[in-house]
Amino acid sequence: MKDADIVGSALAEVLPQTNKWWFQQRHLLRLNLLLLVPLLSSAVSGYDGSLMNGLQSLQQWRDYFGHPAGATLGLVNAAQSIGSVLALPFIGNLSDRFGRKPVLLTGILLVIAATIIQGASINFPMFVISRLIVGFGGMFVVQPSPMLIAELAYPTHRGKYTSAFWTMYYLGAILASWTTFGCQNYESDWAWRTPSILQAGYPIIQLAFFYWVPESPRWLVAQDRAPEAAAILSYYHAGVVNASNEGHTPLVTRELAEIVSTIQREKSVEKVGWGALFSTPGNRKRTLIAVCVGAFAQWNGIGVVSYYLTLVLNTIGITDTFTQTLINGLLQIFNFGAALSAAILVDRLGRRTLFIWSGIGMLVSYIIWTACSAVNADTGSKPAGIVVVVCLFTFFFHYDIAFTPLLLGYPTEIFTYTLRSKGIALELMAIYVSLTIQAFVNPIGMENIGWKYYIVFCCLLAVFLAVTWVLFPETKGHSLEEIAVLFDGPEADEARVDAKIMESEMMTHGNASVTHHDKV
Repeated sequence: MKDADIVGSALAEVLPQTNKWWFQQRHLLRLNLLLLVPLLSSAVSGYDGSLMNGLQSLQQWRDYFGHPAGATLGLVNAAQSIGSVLALPFIGNLSDRFGRKPVLLTGILLVIAATIIQGASINFPMFVISRLIVGFGGMFVVQPSPMLIAELAYPTHRGKYTSAFWTMYYLGAILASWTTFGCQNYESDWAWRTPSILQAGYPIIQLAFFYWVPESPRWLVAQDRAPEAAAILSYYHAGVVNASNEGHTPLVTRELAEIVSTIQREKSVEKVGWGALFSTPGNRKRTLIAVCVGAFAQWNGIGVVSYYLTLVLNTIGITDTFTQTLINGLLQIFNFGAALSAAILVDRLGRRTLFIWSGIGMLVSYIIWTACSAVNADTGSKPAGIVVVVCLFTFFFHYDIAFTPLLLGYPTEIFTYTLRSKGIALELMAIYVSLTIQAFVNPIGMENIGWKYYIVFCCLLAVFLAVTWVLFPETKGHSLEEIAVLFDGPEADEARVDAKIMESEMMTHGNASVTHHDKV
């Protein structure tokens, strides 16, 4: 695949031409290995998201905490989401003010502390408090990570890495589901304490290598620290150890010129508060898309599909805990494979193509599933139940190819630097508010109208597909700064002209021009 099809012709013409793979180039190997630190943040979230489902299936956990049910069980399940929502109103400002790295480090430490409390819980209130802290700290881990990845990644790797971010969610879910599966035969309370303690595994790995992760060059430029940003880009994108002596390569010169001119323009014409998300037509479209992606990912029926899996297995004769937890563990591996495949192919297929393909596939799967569910409910037909199981897997596949890799990857790309942190926080708010509402709505719908409740999601999926077709632009073939043209039109072209001028000055005057332009 041509570089111009991935990052656009402007950056492609200054990319170094080599016959080596990225892992054969020391600077790119180092960068991509370090990016695994923020990449694992979604695995932290995935472990936590799957852990409670696993713990509730363990008799040892239910016995220890007195068989929580009803509102009590709802409280422990909602505690993580409540903690997440509490963090979201101010985390966007923190990432912009203090940087991506300090916020991520705070989250890592909070999750480790919460894990200690959870693993050592001696009563139900202590366990609930640990869940609140996990949710609160988890947002400090998740929110800055996709931005740090997108703003640090090598241009031709950005799409794959940002798409791989939420794909790693399933890496955490796999570890949690198989850990609870392996601990189910423990007779003591270590059956649930062991999975709880292992929740600290991914954050500890992140903490071990955190020191070597560089800060976002975009954030450094925004803080009037352009020379530091230039040094990071030179070292990790070009392999130049001492740029002050060796000078900048054409790639770094163009990247830096684009970043400085774009942020300079954004800060001169836009507000930097939350109101900036709605201040221009382009910003309103970005915000609408981000909220839609977050809401669609929850209201497309995924919660009901997950809920229905156990019921379907029961109807076709698979009722023992061992087999059901085994199938759940295998399903997580299936999900990870589907999402990872889409992340690898994202630059070839495109973001818009994946969203539309996903929407069509989920809608068809849901329609067939709803029809067969009706037959199964009325007649008890096992063949209809088997078809439902097949539809569950096809639904998950089509969900995974878009709403896993692009859930945070796509909004991270479409927001400009000054909007990115707050925009991601707003999307996360849409996600967790939707989850909170569904925690109450879905059980009521399932209990009162049964399979007819799925018709609601068939209708929603049809609406979501139409919105996606009309609203979502393709972002492949553009650098992170060039994507602004898709939303702001001619106004964004002014920044590109400024970047060309700045690049010429940098080429003419050398490193001195970096210092000259660092005041943005």
